[in-house]
Amino acid sequence: MRMHWLRQLFPGRPPWTFLALAAAALLIQLVPGWRDVLLYDRAALARGEWWRVWTGHVVHFGWPHFIADVGLFVILGWWLEARHPWFSRLALVFMPLFVSAVIYRLDPGMLRYGGLSAVNLGLLLFFAGQGWQRNWSDWFWPAVLAIYVGEVIFEAVQGGRGGGMIRFDDPGIQVATSAHLASAAYAVLAWLVAWRTQQPAADANG
Repeated sequence: MRMHWLRQLFPGRPPWTFLALAAAALLIQLVPGWRDVLLYDRAALARGEWWRVWTGHVVHFGWPHFIADVGLFVILGWWLEARHPWFSRLALVFMPLFVSAVIYRLDPGMLRYGGLSAVNLGLLLFFAGQGWQRNWSDWFWPAVLAIYVGEVIFEAVQGGRGGGMIRFDDPGIQVATSAHLASAAYAVLAWLVAWRTQQPAADANG
């Protein structure tokens, strides 16, 4: 019975792509000095260090930040890679680039950024949208979406101060609300693309 419950919670094979990125984030956390080389840094990007638009998302400000972000990332990977393999793998490549491009273009005040929180929220939003689409009368997924919206509103009202329940090892770091909004935009666009591609199949079966 216990194994059946675990299989329901963590379906399919281990999400090796997500686990590999989690391992990379752990290695970065363990090696002193790597964070400064890989972090999203606006001044370094202006100098041509373009790898930071992607690597910045696997850099974290302290162990509490790392544990919260990477723990949720692995859980989401276990759900998504089994049910939506194409979306999840493409998202790991393109969502970090999209988020970094948005904050670089639209939020010039954000000089540094790190962490998987924006990617996590985009993955969660897409997964919740897919779940709600399967059953529009289900209350659970709208509740998840409402919590998401409430979190972003709370961040905006607080101005990112304090990092919520997570303590960063750098007191100058704030919650990156604009990055979270960018990941939400990516998730909504991905959901619309998925919905449009699913429509012809549904019409053919109907």
